[in-house]
Amino acid sequence: MPQMIHGTAISIGGHAVMIMGESGSGKSDLALRLIDRGAILISDDVVFLKTRDNTPILTVAPNIAGKIEVRGVGIFDVDFIASAPLRLVIEFVDAPDRLPEDIARTNIGDYVVPVSRLNPFEQSSAIKVEYALRAVLDRGALPEFTSAVSAKESLPS
Repeated sequence: MPQMIHGTAISIGGHAVMIMGESGSGKSDLALRLIDRGAILISDDVVFLKTRDNTPILTVAPNIAGKIEVRGVGIFDVDFIASAPLRLVIEFVDAPDRLPEDIARTNIGDYVVPVSRLNPFEQSSAIKVEYALRAVLDRGALPEFTSAVSAKESLPS
């Protein structure tokens, strides 16, 4: 059964990035800048998380397919893709770590997913999302089902 998540999802090269943040925090604004750089919208404001072949998949909320809010201007139609495999979560912080030690992870649904924490309003934030996704893909840091993570952690050393 799909799980509804508050956030905005885009696809870069067929890989889904989930942008998380409070209402008015800049999710759609960052998504617009990524779309301007070639990303494709999956869903704005409400996203569904499904599992297919043990992989988390982000899917569009049917009632808002192809719609994105441009704060202060209105709601607009944009090209969209119905779904893509989740690879990265973006969380907003005011002051991101200068050099994160390794790929951090966060829980989303039943998965532990790579996360990048950044300030959404920095001029370079869209480019940073692209680099963070590249780092995750280059390292093969795929989301893991939480029961698989728990089983690994409980194995004796």
